[in-house]
Amino acid sequence: MSTLNSPALRTVDVARRAGCSVQQVRNLERDGVLPPAARTAAGYRRYTEVHVSAALSYRALAVGTGPVGARRILRAAHRGPAQEVLALLDAAHARLDRERTDLGLAREASVLISAEPVGDVRPSDSMSVSELASALGVRPSALRHWDAEGLVVPDRVPPRGARRYSPAQARDARIVHQLRGAGYRIAPLRALMPGLRQGHRSEDVRAALASRDASITVRSRALLDASASLSAVLAAAAGT
Repeated sequence: MSTLNSPALRTVDVARRAGCSVQQVRNLERDGVLPPAARTAAGYRRYTEVHVSAALSYRALAVGTGPVGARRILRAAHRGPAQEVLALLDAAHARLDRERTDLGLAREASVLISAEPVGDVRPSDSMSVSELASALGVRPSALRHWDAEGLVVPDRVPPRGARRYSPAQARDARIVHQLRGAGYRIAPLRALMPGLRQGHRSEDVRAALASRDASITVRSRALLDASASLSAVLAAAAGT
């Protein structure tokens, strides 16, 4: 097992093997992602295999959990105990599992919602903000936010301009609710919704959910890829 006493590596060696720049290596050390490097009498950094493992771990974990989560995990790995690192990894996997579950529910719900026929619309069929919010299980402020973002724009009833949602608009709101629950962000939804209103509902929703599924798969695989190098970091911190 490589330790901090392993043969010295230069900054450029670590950068090359970790697939990052020399400046990134220095930044990772500054941020506590890499353990402090030893210095020569002339002040040059002397890295080891542990630093390479830490840099590789960070790159994979940054994909799987985001840069903030990756830094938290690596800092915990250097200071120990290992239980803290394992707890953080368990939480990351649990988040991905919840996203996969929510994605499956969104896929099922969106297929059903998209297939619902909207017949002749009567004034009595429309819903107010509070009525639709209650039906969806969201706050009225969420519907107002979706309106402001152009996701689901209701009709306005004079003289006070009260929002009223037609059956088609209520159906759009249900799709937005499901996709938001699956982790879809406002900007992609803003691009998606016009196509849905033009009759491409099922195809575009499936494509949106497939894109989200692919993103989850990439992040999940990244956590798996981080395992070997992170294990080496933990072993070095434990002195084994």
